[in-house]
Amino acid sequence: MTTPNETLRAVRLGLRLSQDEFAKRLRAVGTEQGEPNEASKRLVQRWESGEVRAPRPVYVRALEAVTKLPVDRLGFESAQLPSGVTRDGTGGHDMASSEPGVPVQAAPAPIGEDYSGVWLSRYEFYSSSRDGTFTGLHHVILTQHGNRITGQSLPGASSNPDSPLSFDLTTDRNIVTGTWVEQTAQDGYYQGARYHGAIQLLVDPTGRRMSGKWVGFGKEFDVNTGPWELRLLDKSTAVEIIAKYSTSPAE
Repeated sequence: MTTPNETLRAVRLGLRLSQDEFAKRLRAVGTEQGEPNEASKRLVQRWESGEVRAPRPVYVRALEAVTKLPVDRLGFESAQLPSGVTRDGTGGHDMASSEPGVPVQAAPAPIGEDYSGVWLSRYEFYSSSRDGTFTGLHHVILTQHGNRITGQSLPGASSNPDSPLSFDLTTDRNIVTGTWVEQTAQDGYYQGARYHGAIQLLVDPTGRRMSGKWVGFGKEFDVNTGPWELRLLDKSTAVEIIAKYSTSPAE
């Protein structure tokens, strides 16, 4: 019985491509790289169904070029395992020690992808004083150094004028955790109040979307929570890109 490759399917859907469109992208990039391939909708179906667990090298290179992800993050099995590594029977791998009684050192966690760029931040909160649910939107720039990510909303780039937002985050593979601070406008509804709290997000397999929850406190010092999402707009942080997104975002 085969196990469907849900990871590859999620990546394809994250790119908003049908199986046929995905295959066309693979053929196009293969031609660009000087390695023509015969990717087809049927081949994509075989990958996603689990019928084919290890694509040929020519497809590996095309897949990595189209998805911008290493093939080992696309749900495929390795064609060859390093010496001393064995399948553990549960979908993973174990390191076999060459000496009895000697514990095996865990391999270091792989370095995640760089999430620097311009993102659209969207969160929802309930206002008891207004008896309704509201949305906060910001264009934010994220800058990553190692596993540390700092973020700051761009000038004039919030749905509520003069309401800057900042993040201080750390990343552990596809988990992003940290704190947030928002300073509301002096002439706005919340009269310059400063709000802050915690946030935890999961990064989808494409690396283009983070979604999770915020935690913070209300006027009565009760703990509140709600959904928060970041969507990648541009990996570039060039001056012209910053200028482009230094405007109030739209849904």
